[in-house]
Amino acid sequence: MAVEYVTYQGIKFPPAYNSEQSLRFAHKEFQVQDDDVFNVTYPKSGTVWMIEILSLIRSGGDPAWNRAVLNSTRVPWFTTRLGLESALSYPRPRLLTCHLPVQLFPTSFFGSRAKVVYTLRNPKDVLVSYFYFSKMCSSYKDPESFEQFLRDFLSGDVPHGSWFDHVRGWMEMKGKKNFFFITYEELQQDLRGSVRRLCQFLEQELDEGAITSVVENASFRAMQENKMCNSMLLPKDIMDQEKGTFLRKGICGDWKNHFTVAQSEAFDTIYQDQMGGLMEAFPWGAH
Repeated sequence: MAVEYVTYQGIKFPPAYNSEQSLRFAHKEFQVQDDDVFNVTYPKSGTVWMIEILSLIRSGGDPAWNRAVLNSTRVPWFTTRLGLESALSYPRPRLLTCHLPVQLFPTSFFGSRAKVVYTLRNPKDVLVSYFYFSKMCSSYKDPESFEQFLRDFLSGDVPHGSWFDHVRGWMEMKGKKNFFFITYEELQQDLRGSVRRLCQFLEQELDEGAITSVVENASFRAMQENKMCNSMLLPKDIMDQEKGTFLRKGICGDWKNHFTVAQSEAFDTIYQDQMGGLMEAFPWGAH
């Protein structure tokens, strides 16, 4: 069956989860509480990883909640129809997640003390991961080819819109005390240090034993083995894991196995043009 994306404010969204009504409600009417914590990402940038980390911090390092409750119940996708129901009935303080660009984020957030954790990742790795994900997830169009997907990604003609616009928009929040920004690469290089920084931002004190437990239970292997976060419980007609693995590699630099030299150079030219003065903020520089 052909996939027809939902469009809201000029941006495409996958149809199985989103409707124009759910997106409009999330944007215009969703009431943000001062003690909400939002996990915000562009797709394929460490969303599920950060859900596990935030859940583990919230439960003081005890992995029981992560192992017993589905990640989308622990940290609801409040922009989707099902996730919105979960979010509205969720006991405070809430953990919530989304891929929204900043201009579609709940307007009530901007007058609140709620916190945003924004994770971003080398866009070349994002593109590769997104390409494989689109092949296995039924609410995304199956890419014609890597070359075509690369062109669509660079022009922003993919679900959730332009990576460049998403990152530039959210980075305008940098420096605000209720905004925490971290890269996938930092999580890879120093998960323990990253967890410590997150605890400080969330004003949640954990002892060294609890931090060790967060680090161990948020490892890629622990997540692959946890049915509550590896999407293995999703039916095949939603996520066909015979076509690929939801938690595929969890590494940095896999783009080098997929891009030709010409594709990489074309990407870099557009990246430098789009990201301008922001490049120094990221561990991958212009690449």
